[in-house]
Amino acid sequence: LKEKSKGNLLGIIAQFGGQTPIKLAKFLHENSLPIIGTQYSSIDLAEDRDRFRKLLIKLNLKQAESGIAKTYNEAIQIAEKIGLPLMVRPSYVLGGRAMEIVHEKDQLKDFVEEAFKAGENNPILIDKFISNAMEVDVDAISDGNKVFVAGIMQHIEEAGIHSGDSACVLPPYRITKEALDEIIRITKALALELKVIGLINLQFAYKDGQVFVLEVNPRASRTVPFVSKATNVPLARIASQIAAGAKLSDFKLKNWYDIKHIAIKEAVLPFNKFPEESTYLSPEMKSTGEVMGISKTMGESFRRASISAGNIIPDKGTVFISVNNADKLDLISIARDFIELGFKIVATTGTAIELNRNGLHADSIFKAGEGRPNVVDAIKNGEINLVINTPMGAQSRYDEAAIGKACIHKGIVAITTLSGAEAALRAIRVGGNKISVKSIQSYHN
Repeated sequence: LKEKSKGNLLGIIAQFGGQTPIKLAKFLHENSLPIIGTQYSSIDLAEDRDRFRKLLIKLNLKQAESGIAKTYNEAIQIAEKIGLPLMVRPSYVLGGRAMEIVHEKDQLKDFVEEAFKAGENNPILIDKFISNAMEVDVDAISDGNKVFVAGIMQHIEEAGIHSGDSACVLPPYRITKEALDEIIRITKALALELKVIGLINLQFAYKDGQVFVLEVNPRASRTVPFVSKATNVPLARIASQIAAGAKLSDFKLKNWYDIKHIAIKEAVLPFNKFPEESTYLSPEMKSTGEVMGISKTMGESFRRASISAGNIIPDKGTVFISVNNADKLDLISIARDFIELGFKIVATTGTAIELNRNGLHADSIFKAGEGRPNVVDAIKNGEINLVINTPMGAQSRYDEAAIGKACIHKGIVAITTLSGAEAALRAIRVGGNKISVKSIQSYHN
């Protein structure tokens, strides 16, 4: 009524403003308030975990083995059938609220209960967690007949960490042409099948050359401003006009893969303001902002993004390394690169043994609960300059919490994924170069 008092109400756009307008779409639909662009039926199809899972089956698209639970007992039965590790996902939530990766059986009960609570008793999806996969984000615009893929971003952190907390690279840096073609094909197929009119965001897992669909959001994503700046295409403006009736053919659109620079989006994490919060990144979002680094190379762009996010990556000193068993083989090349760059390595017992067996000298140090002096003492005493810690399991979480708090207090960067460590290495290699500053517009001339 308030809007109508100022003139005729053409309608309401429900695809900007994150999850809030998506949750309001049902109310708008039930009260016969006109929605401009993507309609409620499409929103519900994408947001309802059960309906969307069936849509992927219908379109013969790859997804992780999964099941839908409407009750607690159903959830436990599905989890036992699928097996660990698995992901618990509630419906209609913002920022990955109550999404969890279950590595240990004794975590399952609490995670399932929290998921039903956060999803307001909507069905929850339980699916097999695709470990050691790279995640890919896609933003696209559809007018109902054609689909424009605005940007394909590859995350630096592995799949399983919320997209809002992951650094991502545009254009992608480690993916095959065949996989990119498949991502584009799936994006167009789902946008049209969902009858999207405006923006759509999709998230994929990429592993061993295969592409799995993780999630689809029939709305603007937090990556839209990043993609717009990186490609010089005003996505929000175009999507608004598409929702109001314009066609993609009315616009002069630029392909994301034609850019001549590398843009990296990095999360700003508030751990210095919330020192009791775990520094471990998970499916539930923790970041409070984002920054962008842009240059001609990935290493330089990551260095700029890291500085902007308040993370100063050292170019010398001592690296503490502790990784879970699944990461130990992949750690070898990373540790070798740090040593070749002049860093000294200290590691927990298991990691140190693995490194020394592979001809890489690493001094052993106690974990937080093993004895004194331990790694936390070394961090507090200024003996550690960089931390690489990929925890797994309850005891590891205890160690990670103690290490994370010590790093926050000393202003030391703590990296919790091996892919993040690889990106840090790229930044260190260009660390001696002076940063030259120029306007973002100059990258598009």
